[in-house]
Amino acid sequence: MNSRSPLQNRTARTLAAATAVAALALTGCVAGEDSTGASAVQDADGGTLTLDFATYNPLSLIIKDQGWLEDSLAEEGVTVEWVQSAGSNKANENLRSGAIDVGSTAGSAALLNRANGSPIKAIDVFSQPEWAALVVGADSDITSVADLAGRSVAATKGTDPYFFLVQALEEAGLSLSDVTVEQLQHADGRAALDNGAVDAWAGLDPIMADAEQNGARLAYRNLDFNTYGLLAANESFLAEDPEQAQAVVNAYEKARAWAAENPDETAQILADVAGLDPAVAKTVILERSNLDVDPAPGEAQRSVLAKIGPTLVETGDVASQEQVDDALDSLLDDSYVQNADPDALGASS
Repeated sequence: MNSRSPLQNRTARTLAAATAVAALALTGCVAGEDSTGASAVQDADGGTLTLDFATYNPLSLIIKDQGWLEDSLAEEGVTVEWVQSAGSNKANENLRSGAIDVGSTAGSAALLNRANGSPIKAIDVFSQPEWAALVVGADSDITSVADLAGRSVAATKGTDPYFFLVQALEEAGLSLSDVTVEQLQHADGRAALDNGAVDAWAGLDPIMADAEQNGARLAYRNLDFNTYGLLAANESFLAEDPEQAQAVVNAYEKARAWAAENPDETAQILADVAGLDPAVAKTVILERSNLDVDPAPGEAQRSVLAKIGPTLVETGDVASQEQVDDALDSLLDDSYVQNADPDALGASS
């Protein structure tokens, strides 16, 4: 992967954009956005499409591996840049800053981001995964969520595993105040569990599946506490480059069909990117990812996120339920999926 940052790779920065960034810093707006969410960095020619890839989003790995977007957009003079997201929180950070146009987030994380003022839209559902669970060491005496009282738990705030932890505690009659949450990125949380620095970890696949193969135990699972995998895009990008946005969704729907036809190859791509044993990658793809899901963001996602909304307020992650409700009313956009044409990208390689 290119070692330069995405912003360094963007072309033709204008004096007006630089002035806008400086003004935003003074006014306290989110970096990379004006008061309406417009990108502070514009491309003068075909420009650059910057999107993320993530091991928790297998479709993104297929698209990157196959090079469909590069091939399709080259004739338009568009350069495709890829940025790896280590978690939904990092994808959201990059969306807010304008470092990426499109990012991979859990539904809960996308709702959180929108509720806190980030002008994003969910334009595709990439999976309905069981990608989060509470993980403990092989010799741990923790056998239920109730056993977490007084214990330490590693979690990545602003991600599905974090909200999985919150919901699991609530179901067990506990709250965050009953545990010590160690804020660590997913891979670091797994390392902390491995070396005994924490008692449990709110895990995320595929890192979780690898930990499980190496002796860790899933102490608590609940598919209902996992929110959907959503593809989020900045509204400014959607307004300025709708053709590029459509090309991205076309690629996602092409990748969904490709994954269904090539499960072993999909698992191998994940194994290569994530450094996993192929058997572990196959478990993630075939048993816990559920890529064969209706891709149009709509009522199914709204229903799940409506349940998680009050939790965002209770934990102090969002100031009010009104902000959550407004975000949920404006987050989901199915128009790109409705217009998706996977064949527009050409034949599969």
